[in-house]
Amino acid sequence: MGDFHQNGNITTLHNLSRRPLADMEHELINFSQTRPLGLILPSLFSELKTEAMPKIISQLKQVPYLNQIVIGLDRADEDQYREALLFFADLPQEHRVLWNDGPRLKALDAKLQKLDLAPKELGKGRNVWYCMGYTLASNKAESVALHDCDITTYNRELLARLIYPVANPRFNYEFCKGYYARVADGKINGRVSRLLVSPLLRALKKTVGHTDYLNYMDSYRYPLAGEFSFRRDVLNDIRIPSDWGLEIGVLSEMYRNYASNRLCQVDIADNYDHKHQQLSLDNDCDGLSKMSIDIAKALFRKLATQGEVFSTEAFRSLKATYYRLALDTVENCHNDAIMNGLTLDIHEEEKAVEMFAENIIKAGEIFFNVPMERPFIPSWNRVVSAIPDIFDQLLEAVEADNAEFSQKEFEHSVK
Repeated sequence: MGDFHQNGNITTLHNLSRRPLADMEHELINFSQTRPLGLILPSLFSELKTEAMPKIISQLKQVPYLNQIVIGLDRADEDQYREALLFFADLPQEHRVLWNDGPRLKALDAKLQKLDLAPKELGKGRNVWYCMGYTLASNKAESVALHDCDITTYNRELLARLIYPVANPRFNYEFCKGYYARVADGKINGRVSRLLVSPLLRALKKTVGHTDYLNYMDSYRYPLAGEFSFRRDVLNDIRIPSDWGLEIGVLSEMYRNYASNRLCQVDIADNYDHKHQQLSLDNDCDGLSKMSIDIAKALFRKLATQGEVFSTEAFRSLKATYYRLALDTVENCHNDAIMNGLTLDIHEEEKAVEMFAENIIKAGEIFFNVPMERPFIPSWNRVVSAIPDIFDQLLEAVEADNAEFSQKEFEHSVK
């Protein structure tokens, strides 16, 4: 059973009882009659081959309240796209697979590139952005959940709890962030959130000073969770990063666009585990090293938009303050692990802290050296303003891909 403490200025919806899943799904079915519900799944083709994705699909097949599932498929050639269509074919809900590497969507992307409106780099952010565009274009869901496709502990209760706050018409939430304890196989996981984001936010409070934004960010129990839900109107003007700063960027956009009483976080799982990234100590262009740089940059950029002026000396003070707070966090987590009969390798934890401290400086250098960097993908409102029929073009491309290859598979099966 979770606690019932409300921390910060974001409503926390706890898991205080073992409410039967059937009860919650019954309510969601009723909600979906007037507020259709959808799901976005940003996926790599390689994730279809893992143990996680087949389990996710087997659980989703049992979900009775979803009106639409939008799957963004990255890094797939033609044969792999065809295989993906077969992989998702058993889903009983209406669903579409966006073949992001296919000629139709690449042609659309090239058109947006010419107007400087397309995502600047490949990755989850780009995938999510196109899925959001298709969700707006198809107009078949009013409340939408999004979760990762590498969750090895997935069950459909996670989805029900995630989407409920934005599905219930008696609630006024526009956005909901999922959170959970990152514990699996007797270990405490979630290094980037525990050892980078939380101590960095608190270090910024000491060096920059307490701000409403930093207090807001520090209210989230797991700010890097890839699971969140939102009302459809959120998608029109949100600007999301295309790099590893996606989750921080989304939270920052919600802070900019909505009052705190329209935002919440919800406990969605007792046990959560997914694919783990490598620390990448010797390569700051990969793994947790790149992630930490992108996250730090996202925070610095947001504070700069609020008038904060950074200097080389400020970043050095920030690094030193962060380092001390992060080492304290390692000790706290180690004691927590011992108390709960879990393991936590202090040496590995402190190696991560040392790398994150160095990457705070690297993020600051990039912030100084590339002042014209534009990390955010334009909002769909801006894209529609530039290309009024963009949603028609996106719908046409996705429908044509799905129809063409579904027909090919039908003809192949008949032969």
